[in-house]
Amino acid sequence: MPRHVKTAGLAGQQDEADAKTGQIVEDILADVKAHGDAAVRELSEKFDKWSPASFRLSNDDIRSLVSKVPQQTIDDIKFAQQQIRNFAEIQRASIKDVEVETLPGVVLGHRHIPVGRVGCYVPGGRYPMVASAHMSVVTARVAGVGHIAACTPPNQGGPHPETIAAMHLGGADEIYVLGGVQAVAAMALGTETFKPVDMLVGPGNAYVAEAKRQLYGRVGIDLFAGPTEILVIADETADAEMCATDLLGQAEHGPTSPAILLTTSEKLAHETIAEVERQLTVLPTADVAGIAWRDYGEVILCADDNEMIAAADRIAAEHVEVLCREPRRWLDRLKNYGALFLGPETNVSFGDKVIGTNHTLPTKGAARYTGGLWVGKFLKTCTYQEVKTPEASAMIGEYCSRLCAIERFWGHKEQADLRVRRYGGRNAVE
Repeated sequence: MPRHVKTAGLAGQQDEADAKTGQIVEDILADVKAHGDAAVRELSEKFDKWSPASFRLSNDDIRSLVSKVPQQTIDDIKFAQQQIRNFAEIQRASIKDVEVETLPGVVLGHRHIPVGRVGCYVPGGRYPMVASAHMSVVTARVAGVGHIAACTPPNQGGPHPETIAAMHLGGADEIYVLGGVQAVAAMALGTETFKPVDMLVGPGNAYVAEAKRQLYGRVGIDLFAGPTEILVIADETADAEMCATDLLGQAEHGPTSPAILLTTSEKLAHETIAEVERQLTVLPTADVAGIAWRDYGEVILCADDNEMIAAADRIAAEHVEVLCREPRRWLDRLKNYGALFLGPETNVSFGDKVIGTNHTLPTKGAARYTGGLWVGKFLKTCTYQEVKTPEASAMIGEYCSRLCAIERFWGHKEQADLRVRRYGGRNAVE
C-alpha cells in the first residue's frame, strides 16, 4: 500500500475557500448582467486599478505595442505558434465528416461545425501568460472559429506588449486589456460594447475558473480548471535534482498548486525532499513555490510499478511526468492524465510553452473523464439524416409507429403513421 513520506499540509481544506469564491463571483456576474459597461469599468478600477478610455485596443495601439517587442521575442513567439498550429492542423485533419447509407434510401451523417464566436482569456497577473494566447487563439483559428475575442489583464500598469503580440500574431479579431471575472462576464454576457460569445476558453485564477463554471450552459467552456498540478513518477534511475526542479517548476504557478512525487525508491524520496529545500533557497519564485510545496506537496512511496500506476490513475493529475527506465511503456499503462511527458529529455515546461501540444488541461481529477483543450473542442459534431425514398420512409415509419405506441407518445406515432399512410405501409420486415 502506498505510504506518504511527505503529506500535503492543507490537503482537503479547499471547500470553505471555494464557497466564498463562488459567492463573490456570483455577485460580480449579476452586477455585469445588470449594469453592463459601467459595472465592467467599476470592477476593473477596483481590482486592477485600470480604467482606460477604451478596453479594446485599436489597430494603431496593437501596432505600437508589437513594435516594442524585440525581434528575437517575435521570432520565438512565431516559432512556438507554428508548433502549436502544426499539431492542431494534424488533429483537425484527423476529424472527418461522415455520410453513409445505413439502409436502402436512409442516409445518416455528421458534420463538424466550428463554433461561431469564442472568447479567449489569457491570464496575466503575477505572470504574463504569453503562451496561453497561443493555446487558445491559434487553436481556435485552426478549428475555423468565425470570430475570436481575446482578453488579458493589465500587467504592471498597462498592456503587456509580448502578450498582445502573441494574441495578434495568433489571429485574434478583437483584443481587450481587461482581466478577471469582469472580462469573462463581459465576453459571455455581453454589454453595450461587448458582443456575447458562444464559448469561453483559457485558464485563469480561482475566480476566473469559478466564473466559467457558473456561466457554463449559457456559453460553452473548454473545461473546469483549478490550480495547476504536477505528478512526477520516478524509479531508482531518476535523480533528485531533476525531480525537485520539475516539481518546483509547476509549484511556482501559485500557492495552491499540488506537486506530487510517486516513487518506488525511498532513497530518491528523501533526496528529493532535501533537494527541494535546497532549491527553494535560490529559486526567485520561492515565495510562491515554497508555500505550494509546504501546503500541497506530497511524496508517496510505492512498492512497485503497478502500485505507482494505480496511484497515478487515482490522482488523475493535470501533468504527469515519467522519469523511469523505459518510459514509453507507461504510455499504454496510464489512463488518467491531462498530458503525459515521457522520459528525462522532456518536461512540463516544454508542453506549457512551445512543443506543440496544448497546455490548457483538466485538473482536480477531471482527467478521469476529459482531456484538455484541442482543436476538437471548438467543433460541434452535428448529425443529420435524410430518407430519400417513399419506400424507406414507410418502412422506417412502421417500426417507429410501434415503438412510439409502447411509450404512449401518440403525437410522435402520428408523425410516423402519416408517412406510412402517404407512402404505402406494410414494408417492414418482421
